[in-house]
Amino acid sequence: MADKLTVGTSPHIHGRELTSKVMWSVFLVLAPAGLAGVWIFGIPALKVILVSTLTCVVTEALIQKLTRKKIIIGDGSAALTGLLLAYNLSSSVPLWMPIIGGVFAMAICKHAFGGLGANIFNPALAARAFLLASWPKHMTEFINPALVHNGWVKLFSADTVTSATPLVMLKEGKVQSLAGLGLSYWDLFLGKRGGCIGEVCILALLIGAAYLLWKKYIWWQTPTGFILALGGLSWIFGQNGFFKGDFLFSILSGGLILGSFFMATDYVTSPLTRRGQLLFGISCGAIAFVIRRFGGYPEGVSYSILIMNAAVPLIDRYVRQKRYGVK
Repeated sequence: MADKLTVGTSPHIHGRELTSKVMWSVFLVLAPAGLAGVWIFGIPALKVILVSTLTCVVTEALIQKLTRKKIIIGDGSAALTGLLLAYNLSSSVPLWMPIIGGVFAMAICKHAFGGLGANIFNPALAARAFLLASWPKHMTEFINPALVHNGWVKLFSADTVTSATPLVMLKEGKVQSLAGLGLSYWDLFLGKRGGCIGEVCILALLIGAAYLLWKKYIWWQTPTGFILALGGLSWIFGQNGFFKGDFLFSILSGGLILGSFFMATDYVTSPLTRRGQLLFGISCGAIAFVIRRFGGYPEGVSYSILIMNAAVPLIDRYVRQKRYGVK
């Protein structure tokens, strides 16, 4: 009886892609969005990115040292968490916030559950939710992009003039359309708006997403379901009446592209099957729409992903692949 076969949890078939290769690949394809954020918001954005990333790496190393585990910060997972956390912050936040957020992400949201592969929630998003609940004023103040200053002037400027995001303006009824904001779809696509550091430049995010899809590091089901659900519901149940919503505005004005391609597709906290991933994405989109349209908070992408992270075990249980040999 002592020699009984012990079978661990899936997956049992391993590919040739190493965790470190995948993590650093995602980190690198996210770099253009960070560079765009620095160009748009200036040096304060770069400081937030560096502090957040360094905090997550150092925190993971200290935890692994204290728990007498092998230090594996070279796998890129901690650095990627820090980068994603920074991309979900305003460039105007004080630097102690990414430090607190980074420690919370690594210590509470990742290693308290057992480390890489064992966490229930996306650490970067959970840390963002924690910071938003604790210091909402800092988390909802955004630097006004360089609409007046030349790009090079803004790059080396520490201007902290804040402005509301397009979603906030529409949510509060201050304007009724994109034209009322003095912006175009092209402005939203390039990032000429207030917002978090890594979410504003859609062009840079889509370039990175295209690479991940091409390399099959992520699959199309979750992002497609997420985007179409949120955009479609926003169009059907628009503020000005049925089928009068703005589909493009709903997908370009917030953190949908960053969330759907780079955080909802996280291997650990998303479903295993393609059908499960599609259901996951559609559900995220529906929840984000409800928060945006009927809730008090203008953006719902982060919370929708966290809510659906908790539902992943149920999705994996009820949306299974048919076992080999079973009719």
